[in-house]
Amino acid sequence: MSSTEQKRVEAILEELHRLYPDADCALNHSNAHELLFATIMSAQTTDVNVNKVTDELFRKYRTVQDYAEADLDTFMEEIRSTGFFRNKAKNVVGAANMIMDDHDGAVPDSMDDLVRLPGVARKTANVVLGTWFGQASGFVVDTHVKRLANRLGFTEQKDPVKVERDLMEQIPESEWIFAGHAIILHGRAVCDAKKPLCDACTLRPHCPRNGVE
Repeated sequence: MSSTEQKRVEAILEELHRLYPDADCALNHSNAHELLFATIMSAQTTDVNVNKVTDELFRKYRTVQDYAEADLDTFMEEIRSTGFFRNKAKNVVGAANMIMDDHDGAVPDSMDDLVRLPGVARKTANVVLGTWFGQASGFVVDTHVKRLANRLGFTEQKDPVKVERDLMEQIPESEWIFAGHAIILHGRAVCDAKKPLCDACTLRPHCPRNGVE
């Protein structure tokens, strides 16, 4: 990476820190398994919607064993509003059972172990490892991060794994956890998919606006 590009990345990160100094995961949780299961349920829906569901769900199911022993049909109905609820319910209950059987009821803290759980790919594993365990294992790539990584000129890739690779190469490891959360927040607040607020965006001096008409 050239010195000019390095300075541009540093400027973007500095501004993200100014805009979102307390950037963190938007999914409500009080322990590792709540974060894991909420993240599984967050696929193809909003964090706001998941938080509405888990507000009641977390009061009923308090331990990993509670989820492992859940009646699947009942659980499906309880998370129906998150969409794709059948697969999500099977994944959550299946992951809970695997955690009980293979990890003594504790959510594992390694990428290899997490991605073996039903419904868990790198994105979900990165959320759990970064947010709960404080491990910069990689870069969370959701729809917002994928969009902004392209617009900001970090990548031309579309595949999330390749987008993550490019982000990890250009952004310092010490910033991976923060930057993932901050970019998501900026995508929601300013850099909208259809109507980005470029005129109001303080990242504009450092942004090539790739793909923005």
